[in-house]
Amino acid sequence: MPEHAAVISQVLAIPPRRRERAVVSYLTPDETDALLAAPDRTSWHGRRDHALLLVAVQTGLRVSELTTLTRQDAHLGTGPHVRCHGKGRKDRATPLTSQTVKTLKTWLAELAPGPGTPLFPARAGGRLSRDAVERLVAKHAATAESTCPSVKEKNVTPHTLRHTAAMALLRGGVDTSVIALWLGHEDAETTQVYLHADMSIKEQALARVQPPDTSPGRYRPPDTVLAFLDNL
Repeated sequence: MPEHAAVISQVLAIPPRRRERAVVSYLTPDETDALLAAPDRTSWHGRRDHALLLVAVQTGLRVSELTTLTRQDAHLGTGPHVRCHGKGRKDRATPLTSQTVKTLKTWLAELAPGPGTPLFPARAGGRLSRDAVERLVAKHAATAESTCPSVKEKNVTPHTLRHTAAMALLRGGVDTSVIALWLGHEDAETTQVYLHADMSIKEQALARVQPPDTSPGRYRPPDTVLAFLDNL
């Protein structure tokens, strides 16, 4: 209503509340190695879990993207990559390292044929649920604590593995705009959170700053300053 225009304009002028963001949790290289070594690869479940964890920490796929991957989504020839249907109904391809390719080739040999076969199926053949992935990540994180105690200090979830992939890229010198594309972020600003999480990057920035040429000690004013103060 026109008579309320002044009040409405005042309400619209109120700045939005700034939302505090927690620093993201991610695994260090040693913690990542301990997690990947945790599954018992003498069993079918262990080999599946190892392959899933490796793909997760290397690609940074969301848990919903991991569970919907099929056999045909893994392209292991020239230019190896996995293709996923991500958030916002956007398809994207994520390249794979030689280590991940080798693991997936071994794992695919155990899967049932057919392009629609889930890449990481449940034992019965269907897709893993989000809860199932969360449980297996927590299970292997608990095992990893025995060889890498610092894992115990972190709440390791599937999203932690996504953060771990992002931090590995960031520490490798990859620009945040590229990391945003890699992770499928709609807004590149979302990726800035990883800059805040990595203390080593801040320390490197500090090392590039020329420190002022000063020495510690108590300030002693010269006689001219003392005389000026006496005359106030």
